[in-house]
Amino acid sequence: MRHRRSIPKLGVKTAHRKAILSNMATSLINHGQIETTVSRAKAIIPVVSHLITLAKRGDIHARRTAALTIKDKAVLQKLFSEIAGEFKSRSGGYARLIRSGFRKGDGASLAVVQLLIEKKVEEKETAKEKGAAKEKDDAKDKGAAAEKGAKKEKVAKEKGAAKEKTAKKKTSATAKKESKKKEEAAKS
Repeated sequence: MRHRRSIPKLGVKTAHRKAILSNMATSLINHGQIETTVSRAKAIIPVVSHLITLAKRGDIHARRTAALTIKDKAVLQKLFSEIAGEFKSRSGGYARLIRSGFRKGDGASLAVVQLLIEKKVEEKETAKEKGAAKEKDDAKDKGAAAEKGAKKEKVAKEKGAAKEKTAKKKTSATAKKESKKKEEAAKS
Protein backbone atom coordinates (compact mmCIF):
# COMPACT_ATOMS: atom_id res chain seq x y z
CA MET A 1 0.00 0.00 0.00
CA ARG A 2 1.17 3.55 -0.74
CA HIS A 3 0.02 5.37 2.37
CA ARG A 4 1.53 8.87 2.56
CA ARG A 5 4.03 8.18 -0.21
CA SER A 6 3.62 11.11 -2.55
CA ILE A 7 6.87 11.43 -4.45
CA PRO A 8 6.32 13.60 -7.54
CA LYS A 9 6.81 11.22 -10.47
CA LEU A 10 7.23 13.95 -13.13
CA GLY A 11 5.94 11.54 -15.77
CA VAL A 12 9.23 9.67 -16.16
CA LYS A 13 10.88 6.56 -14.79
CA THR A 14 12.87 6.57 -11.55
CA ALA A 15 16.37 6.81 -13.03
CA HIS A 16 15.30 9.62 -15.35
CA ARG A 17 13.63 11.50 -12.48
CA LYS A 18 16.76 11.23 -10.32
CA ALA A 19 18.88 12.51 -13.21
CA ILE A 20 16.51 15.45 -13.82
CA LEU A 21 16.54 16.44 -10.15
CA SER A 22 20.32 16.08 -9.92
CA ASN A 23 20.93 18.23 -12.99
CA MET A 24 18.42 20.87 -11.92
CA ALA A 25 19.88 21.04 -8.40
CA THR A 26 23.37 21.46 -9.87
CA SER A 27 22.17 24.26 -12.16
CA LEU A 28 20.28 26.01 -9.37
CA ILE A 29 23.29 25.98 -7.06
CA ASN A 30 25.62 27.07 -9.84
CA HIS A 31 23.49 29.92 -11.25
CA GLY A 32 21.32 30.95 -8.30
CA GLN A 33 18.06 30.63 -10.24
CA ILE A 34 16.50 28.49 -12.96
CA GLU A 35 13.27 28.56 -14.95
CA THR A 36 11.32 25.33 -15.35
CA THR A 37 7.79 23.96 -15.15
CA VAL A 38 5.87 24.38 -11.91
CA SER A 39 5.76 20.64 -11.16
CA ARG A 40 9.53 20.28 -11.57
CA ALA A 41 10.10 23.44 -9.54
CA LYS A 42 8.02 22.02 -6.69
CA ALA A 43 10.01 18.78 -6.88
CA ILE A 44 13.43 20.47 -6.85
CA ILE A 45 12.96 22.71 -3.80
CA PRO A 46 13.11 19.87 -1.19
CA VAL A 47 16.17 18.38 -2.92
CA VAL A 48 18.05 21.68 -2.83
CA SER A 49 16.98 22.34 0.76
CA HIS A 50 18.40 18.98 1.80
CA LEU A 51 21.67 19.71 -0.01
CA ILE A 52 22.02 23.10 1.69
CA THR A 53 21.33 21.49 5.08
CA LEU A 54 24.11 19.00 4.37
CA ALA A 55 26.43 21.82 3.36
CA LYS A 56 25.70 23.69 6.58
CA ARG A 57 26.71 20.56 8.51
CA GLY A 58 29.98 20.60 6.60
CA ASP A 59 31.54 17.28 7.67
CA ILE A 60 33.02 14.70 5.29
CA HIS A 61 29.98 12.43 5.43
CA ALA A 62 27.72 15.34 4.46
CA ARG A 63 30.04 16.18 1.56
CA ARG A 64 29.99 12.60 0.30
CA THR A 65 26.21 12.41 0.63
CA ALA A 66 25.81 15.64 -1.35
CA ALA A 67 28.26 14.32 -3.95
CA LEU A 68 25.77 11.54 -4.72
CA THR A 69 23.39 14.18 -6.08
CA ILE A 70 25.80 16.85 -7.36
CA LYS A 71 28.27 15.32 -9.80
CA ASP A 72 30.19 18.52 -10.66
CA LYS A 73 33.09 19.04 -8.23
CA ALA A 74 33.25 22.81 -8.76
CA VAL A 75 29.56 23.21 -7.93
CA LEU A 76 29.95 20.95 -4.88
CA GLN A 77 32.84 23.14 -3.70
CA LYS A 78 30.72 26.25 -4.25
CA LEU A 79 27.88 24.73 -2.24
CA PHE A 80 30.06 23.94 0.76
CA SER A 81 32.23 27.06 0.71
CA GLU A 82 29.98 29.94 -0.42
CA ILE A 83 26.32 28.96 -0.21
CA ALA A 84 26.52 27.22 3.16
CA GLY A 85 27.96 30.41 4.66
CA GLU A 86 25.11 32.49 3.21
CA PHE A 87 22.50 30.33 4.96
CA LYS A 88 24.22 29.86 8.36
CA SER A 89 21.62 31.90 10.24
CA ARG A 90 18.60 30.60 8.30
CA SER A 91 16.96 27.39 9.50
CA GLY A 92 14.96 26.62 6.35
CA GLY A 93 13.28 28.14 3.33
CA TYR A 94 16.40 28.39 1.21
CA ALA A 95 14.60 28.71 -2.14
CA ARG A 96 11.47 30.32 -3.48
CA LEU A 97 9.17 29.58 -6.40
CA ILE A 98 7.81 32.44 -8.51
CA ARG A 99 5.28 31.63 -11.22
CA SER A 100 6.28 33.24 -14.50
CA GLY A 101 3.49 32.54 -16.98
CA PHE A 102 3.01 29.88 -19.60
CA ARG A 103 5.29 28.31 -22.19
CA LYS A 104 4.41 29.34 -25.73
CA GLY A 105 4.77 25.91 -27.36
CA ASP A 106 2.64 23.68 -25.17
CA GLY A 107 1.09 26.06 -22.64
CA ALA A 108 2.86 24.50 -19.64
CA SER A 109 2.90 26.74 -16.58
CA LEU A 110 6.41 27.99 -15.85
CA ALA A 111 8.09 29.03 -12.64
CA VAL A 112 11.41 30.53 -11.57
CA VAL A 113 13.19 28.90 -8.64
CA GLN A 114 15.62 31.20 -6.82
CA LEU A 115 18.00 30.71 -3.94
CA LEU A 116 17.37 33.34 -1.26
CA ILE A 117 20.92 34.64 -1.16
CA GLU A 118 21.09 38.24 0.02
CA LYS A 119 22.95 40.58 -2.29
CA LYS A 120 25.85 42.34 -0.65
CA VAL A 121 25.25 46.07 -0.46
CA GLU A 122 28.15 48.07 -1.87
CA GLU A 123 29.26 51.19 -0.07
CA LYS A 124 27.94 54.36 -1.62
CA GLU A 125 30.39 56.65 -3.33
CA THR A 126 31.36 59.75 -1.47
CA ALA A 127 30.89 63.20 -2.97
CA LYS A 128 34.60 63.48 -3.81
CA GLU A 129 34.57 60.18 -5.70
CA LYS A 130 31.47 61.26 -7.62
CA GLY A 131 33.08 64.61 -8.49
CA ALA A 132 36.31 62.93 -9.60
CA ALA A 133 34.37 60.45 -11.70
CA LYS A 134 32.35 63.26 -13.28
CA GLU A 135 35.49 65.25 -14.14
CA LYS A 136 37.04 62.15 -15.65
CA ASP A 137 33.94 61.56 -17.79
CA ASP A 138 33.90 65.22 -18.87
CA ALA A 139 37.56 64.99 -19.88
CA LYS A 140 36.81 61.86 -21.91
CA ASP A 141 33.91 63.64 -23.63
CA LYS A 142 36.09 66.65 -24.46
CA GLY A 143 38.84 64.40 -25.77
CA ALA A 144 36.36 62.52 -27.92
CA ALA A 145 34.94 65.80 -29.28
CA ALA A 146 38.42 67.11 -30.08
CA GLU A 147 39.28 63.84 -31.77
CA LYS A 148 36.12 64.08 -33.89
CA GLY A 149 36.99 67.67 -34.84
CA ALA A 150 40.50 66.65 -35.85
CA LYS A 151 39.12 63.85 -37.99
CA LYS A 152 36.68 66.24 -39.70
CA GLU A 153 39.50 68.72 -40.41
CA LYS A 154 41.66 65.96 -41.85
CA VAL A 155 38.85 64.77 -44.10
CA ALA A 156 38.17 68.35 -45.22
CA LYS A 157 41.86 68.88 -46.05
CA GLU A 158 41.93 65.64 -48.04
CA LYS A 159 38.83 66.70 -49.97
CA GLY A 160 40.36 70.12 -50.64
CA ALA A 161 43.59 68.55 -51.87
CA ALA A 162 41.64 66.22 -54.13
CA LYS A 163 39.70 69.17 -55.59
CA GLU A 164 42.93 71.07 -56.24
CA LYS A 165 44.40 68.07 -58.05
CA THR A 166 41.37 67.75 -60.29
CA ALA A 167 41.44 71.52 -60.94
CA LYS A 168 45.13 71.33 -61.89
CA LYS A 169 44.42 68.39 -64.18
CA LYS A 170 41.61 70.33 -65.83
CA THR A 171 43.79 73.41 -66.29
CA SER A 172 46.65 71.40 -67.71
CA ALA A 173 44.28 69.66 -70.12
CA THR A 174 42.78 72.96 -71.27
CA ALA A 175 46.27 74.44 -71.59
CA LYS A 176 47.27 71.56 -73.88
CA LYS A 177 44.18 72.10 -76.03
CA GLU A 178 44.89 75.81 -76.34
CA SER A 179 48.50 75.17 -77.28
CA LYS A 180 47.39 72.74 -79.97
CA LYS A 181 44.97 75.33 -81.33
CA LYS A 182 47.74 77.95 -81.41
CA GLU A 183 50.07 75.57 -83.25
CA GLU A 184 47.33 74.77 -85.79
CA ALA A 185 46.60 78.49 -86.24
CA ALA A 186 50.33 79.20 -86.71
CA LYS A 187 50.60 76.44 -89.35
CA SER A 188 47.75 77.75 -91.36
